[in-house]
Amino acid sequence: MRDYDEVTAFLGEWGLFQRLIFFLLSASIIPNGFNGMSVVFLAGTPEHHCRVPETANLSSVWRNHSLPLQLQDGREVPHSCRRYRLATIVNFSALGLEPGRDVDLDQLEQEGCLDGWEFNQDIYLSTIVTEWSLVCEDDWKTPLTTSLFFVGVLLGSFVSGQLSDRFGRKTILFATMAVQTGFSFLQIFSINWEMFTMLFVIVGMGQISNYVVAFILGTEILGKSVRIIFSTLGVCTFFAVGYMLLPLFAYFIRDWRMLLLALTVPGVLCFPLWWFIPESPRWLISQRRFREAEDIIQKAAKMNNVAAPVVVFDPVEELTAMKQQKVFILDLFRTRNIGTITIMSLLLWMLTSVGYFALSLNTPNLHGDAYLNCFFSALIEVPAYITAWLLLRTLPRRYVIAGVLFLAGGVLLLIQLVPADYNFLSIGLAMLGKFGITSAFSMLYVFTAELYPTLVRNMAVGVTSMASRVGSIIAPYFVYLGAYNRVLPYILMGSLTVLIGIITLLFPESYGMTLPETLEQMQKMKGFGYRKKTKDSMEKEENPEVLITSF
Repeated sequence: MRDYDEVTAFLGEWGLFQRLIFFLLSASIIPNGFNGMSVVFLAGTPEHHCRVPETANLSSVWRNHSLPLQLQDGREVPHSCRRYRLATIVNFSALGLEPGRDVDLDQLEQEGCLDGWEFNQDIYLSTIVTEWSLVCEDDWKTPLTTSLFFVGVLLGSFVSGQLSDRFGRKTILFATMAVQTGFSFLQIFSINWEMFTMLFVIVGMGQISNYVVAFILGTEILGKSVRIIFSTLGVCTFFAVGYMLLPLFAYFIRDWRMLLLALTVPGVLCFPLWWFIPESPRWLISQRRFREAEDIIQKAAKMNNVAAPVVVFDPVEELTAMKQQKVFILDLFRTRNIGTITIMSLLLWMLTSVGYFALSLNTPNLHGDAYLNCFFSALIEVPAYITAWLLLRTLPRRYVIAGVLFLAGGVLLLIQLVPADYNFLSIGLAMLGKFGITSAFSMLYVFTAELYPTLVRNMAVGVTSMASRVGSIIAPYFVYLGAYNRVLPYILMGSLTVLIGIITLLFPESYGMTLPETLEQMQKMKGFGYRKKTKDSMEKEENPEVLITSF
């Protein structure tokens, strides 16, 4: 189609219409923030140990010594998955023998938790872990729950763009909002782990689809100068606001079913937005529905108090400009140069995603208050997005991204050197690592969009962002490793983050370059220098068309 921004320039950039779209679409992202990370509290694993039945005929001394000890973080604690064989210690208790003095506990036979577990309720009253005993032999189900949610996110990423292209941005925005809210509500009535997890996959599909479509709708309606602000101070920051609300809800509602119920309410409150958010005029034009697009622009002009042309979209001119060359996914590997850039981009997106989600999901395992740690993890994202926005305006892309990745990887590797008593320092380093990785993650859309030519740009961003979903599926297992060694996840995340920082330096520079239109115009893999800005590219920097997003 003709340049939509030029055709609708009479509306202005920041009138009442644009402000309404900006804030309503941003507000619709808030439920995505807490739904995306709700598993942190829904699947929290409290301290636990084997239950010893009250009916067991044990003296108080033997009851206190019924559990073997294990070494955890340098201290001895009761074993969470084993107990001394109950029949044996009942017999010793009946004979009047005492543990340690008459009986060598190290020689006693042990058994599993045949009578279930007792869970500490200081942090959680109930979670899916306590409800269905997802510990010991079944502890693998907890990270799998999170991974399957992100499998849903991956599937939603595949279908959301196609559905919104077929049925419209607004329709799919509210349909996926209903899926996310409705299936979250159904999870409350789960009778077993399998049912909960199956529903969680569908929630993941709705969650990411709602996020992506809201993002697309906003960028298609808003003007050039507002888009980059919408994608940072709008979408990403409001996502972080939702993330910050999660520990607040969880702190006051410590039963997982009631917490889920509370988290569905904001989603329900978003449905009245149907009457205030319009369909994308760009999409309507692509579907040859010129009259509907015209009506939306005329209403926008009235809201902004500006005069609109009698005819904004001429069907004859628009149909003439609609011809476009078809592209295929294999075009991303057509030449050695573009293939190398694509493979490196896939690695960059996937490993950055691993770091982001592993650090986010690991907050309950940090020392201190789990709710406060989660809040800080969300809060640190706001300055990270603002920093990314400021850096992208003035500095070369690959050096900026590599710099924040080296910062994140370096501080994560330092955690292993922090003495166990300095918990506040470990938490501070983890948050600084989260800051660096979040900044890098939010810059990847810009960097990728600038590297690829117009012909395959959308496809390149879509394929590489898919790699980030694969990273999010892997991330829960990094957290799972923390059960065996507290610092092992940080060593792995730090090492991988430094590695992708090095990989980033191997990319060609895109800052100050005119956006390529064809595959031949793509930057070549070479050196570490970058060319000076051309006059055209400086104008593009002043009116950026590339976008930042965290997901």
